[in-house]
Amino acid sequence: MVERLYSISEVARLFDLSVPALRYYEEIGVIGSTSRKGRVRQYDRAALERLAYAQLWHQDGMMTLADTLAAMRAGSARDRHARIAAQREVVLERLQALQRAAAVLDHLLGCPQDDPLDCPVTGAYVRARVDAALAGLPFTDDFLLRGPPPAHPEDRTNR
Repeated sequence: MVERLYSISEVARLFDLSVPALRYYEEIGVIGSTSRKGRVRQYDRAALERLAYAQLWHQDGMMTLADTLAAMRAGSARDRHARIAAQREVVLERLQALQRAAAVLDHLLGCPQDDPLDCPVTGAYVRARVDAALAGLPFTDDFLLRGPPPAHPEDRTNR
């Protein structure tokens, strides 16, 4: 029985990729076409599985294409696990930043003030950030983790 081959346009549609992306994947060695019918690249099931494996790393694992290719070419589980551990740390840092961003947006969304700078938490945060910038200091304050701010020496009436 002859194995079914899939044209580059079919594969692009099936895997939600563009034809140029598939050509690029082939150029850098992520996948390889099985054959050509005329000028059209054809892919067998093994090539589709390799593409799905690449998508696991690249899309689901949020790895760059270079790291995806390196992981796919890793000669041992140890090498692959080192790449996975490094990417996991990147993802966890990004997750923490996204969770903080969601919390900031939740706070701002729930703020009843017409002017968010009148909010005791937001206003204090903004003033502290400006003070740090003017003093040439790094700003690392996280306004979501502290209680109500102390009164600021400059009253807000001078706006």
